Amino acid sequence: MRTLLLTLTLAMPFAAISFAAIPAQAQDATYVVTYIEVAPNSAGQAAGLFKQYADASRKEAGSVRFDALRRIDRNNHFAIVETWKDEKSLKDHTAAASIKKFRDGITPLLSSAYDERPHGSLAVASPNPKIGAEAIYAVTHVDIIPPKKDDGIAATKELAEPSRKENGNLRYDVLQQTSRPNHMTLVETWSNMKAIEGHEVSSHIKKYREALTPMSGSLYDQRLYRVLK
Repeated sequence: MRTLLLTLTLAMPFAAISFAAIPAQAQDATYVVTYIEVAPNSAGQAAGLFKQYADASRKEAGSVRFDALRRIDRNNHFAIVETWKDEKSLKDHTAAASIKKFRDGITPLLSSAYDERPHGSLAVASPNPKIGAEAIYAVTHVDIIPPKKDDGIAATKELAEPSRKENGNLRYDVLQQTSRPNHMTLVETWSNMKAIEGHEVSSHIKKYREALTPMSGSLYDQRLYRVLK
């Protein structure tokens, strides 16, 4: 499984967000996206650990956003999307007691490796805390073959602005893995499933998917989540 270190977090009911232009103070922000799979019979126990970890992490200095998400179609699949003020804030977090407690608790429940991936921003907007409990999070991994990296990055960045203008969009961020610059993560929040379905047939997403196919190094991996209550 993949765990994206994206100092942001993934999926289930929290406060909603609507994005505009990225503010100057967020230019140094650090993102982490993490994918975590646990044994099916441990899903309930894992959900409790995720909620405790998210609550503690949001109280730390430098925490901008921390979303703990649960996959809609696989309730034993989770994701964390984090945003930290800067590299120092993230470094301090990795030494905090809350993360050690969480890792110690979740490790015996894992059915796959703990997959955490750090990211930087390609197209990130400022949040507007209005995300409701029924909002749906889409986290998508995009892999571009190295010779087409720059073309793929440009095409993916172009998705952000028109997508943010769509009805029902609450968040649309494009992140880039720091260790693999040809790998990107789309982090989206939509008011409901109808809004997502409308986005999927929009002219800009269809144009992008057509252009992406010959550049892609793997399948377009989109996963849907809700914030953990």
